[in-house]
Amino acid sequence: MITSSQMRVLEINSEAFGVSTLQLMENAGRSVADEIEREMGTSSLSVIVFVGHGGKGGDGLVTARHLADRGANVTVITMGEIKHRDALVNYGALEEMDFSVRALRIDDLDSPLKADVLVDAMLGTGVRGRVRYPFNHAISLFNASKGFKVAIDVPSGIDPDTGEALGEFVSPDLVVTFHDVKPGLLKYNFKYVVKKIGIPPEASIYMGPGDLLTLRQRDMRSRKGVGGRVLIVGGSSTFSGAPALSALASLRTGADLVYVASPERTAEAISSYSPDLIAIKLSGRNFNEGNIKELGPWVEKANAVVFGPGLGLEEETVKATPTFVEMVMRLGKPLVLDADGLKIMKGSKLSKNVVITPHPGEFKIFFGEEQKENERERINQVIEKARNCNCVVLLKGYLDIISDGYSFRLNKAGNPGMTAGGTGDTLTGIIATFMAQGYSPYISAGLGALVNSLSGTLAYRELGAHLTASDVVSRIPKVLNDPITAFKERPYRRVISS
Repeated sequence: MITSSQMRVLEINSEAFGVSTLQLMENAGRSVADEIEREMGTSSLSVIVFVGHGGKGGDGLVTARHLADRGANVTVITMGEIKHRDALVNYGALEEMDFSVRALRIDDLDSPLKADVLVDAMLGTGVRGRVRYPFNHAISLFNASKGFKVAIDVPSGIDPDTGEALGEFVSPDLVVTFHDVKPGLLKYNFKYVVKKIGIPPEASIYMGPGDLLTLRQRDMRSRKGVGGRVLIVGGSSTFSGAPALSALASLRTGADLVYVASPERTAEAISSYSPDLIAIKLSGRNFNEGNIKELGPWVEKANAVVFGPGLGLEEETVKATPTFVEMVMRLGKPLVLDADGLKIMKGSKLSKNVVITPHPGEFKIFFGEEQKENERERINQVIEKARNCNCVVLLKGYLDIISDGYSFRLNKAGNPGMTAGGTGDTLTGIIATFMAQGYSPYISAGLGALVNSLSGTLAYRELGAHLTASDVVSRIPKVLNDPITAFKERPYRRVISS
């Protein structure tokens, strides 16, 4: 099954990967015409198509054109102004077909009709709320009319995800749905057929702009904290930049509050980087067992935790790390385990709330084996390792591979400039923010990989291989505000060997 939001992601990603929504609409409408021809034939067939304002209306317009071409007598009834971009293209074509297609408006009709076939192309997967005029009038007229009734994708008046009736709804003899079954159809005993419309498999395999366009928008009444509270634990007497970069990336991704917990002198350095960061001073020169109790209240307050950037591998840190990680997991807090943190926890069984983000060297340390050279074998390897460690694995590289042990997504939106130090730390902060906002660890890891890569790509377009991690941070808002434009800047296409 596929929900309406998942279908929208696929359509946007499909266009981003070169298969336009206009092409998908053409394939959809033609497949409906094919099914009608299979059921009824087309020669001298009388067909009435009820056309809505949106994409489903466009599918109906394509259906009408193809049936007219096959010898049917076609009448199109519109609900008013066509609004969908691709539907307008097809409406323009149909307006020129004044010899073969009759055009009416629903306002001109008040009594049932009769035809061999009636096609419902009124309300699709974008329907929201109760059905209002003129659609309620059109649905009543459609149901009262005589003829074999075909609904495109989902019957008008039914919520495609829940099956809830939104008022009066179309009662079809056949539903022609696209790509996969919509959950709402299963509530009824409708006869349906699923037609593939040319969505490339890559639209669901690779992360694309459609995944970002479905992010929840903030309500006008939002209060502080709704964007998530992120706790970043890292830094040492030697390293202060890594946790700061994670924190700054987290803020730019939309976290409302970011706490950076580091040894005292390191925390002082971090607080000087930006007044936006809340620095927590931990006792000692490096992370140690005494810090675990200090961090307890902060962990409870946070919606997600990052552990590892700049942590170091001092003996006291290595000793304290497993206890802290176990505490975070016991409290059920989403955790991104990165850099030195995942090195210390090598070979551990974690939890489904944990994301680890190894580069190839860290992958070898954590799992005890080199990453596979062949990309397809590497994908299977990551799936297996994610299942074994019971966590989400994001293996970084020119091809990012994300798996929860059962499913996988890929990301190829990066560039050679992303080898700059600190870009892995920005990734960690981005992922943690999505987790803090309530997205699953698996989805957050995929979104994080895409946002980080596209931000780096915007920097690469301007600066070439001279970009820094701070350049990546500064471009995160541009990606989130306009992912489609950012996605067009990708420099590379094929990354998987033939």
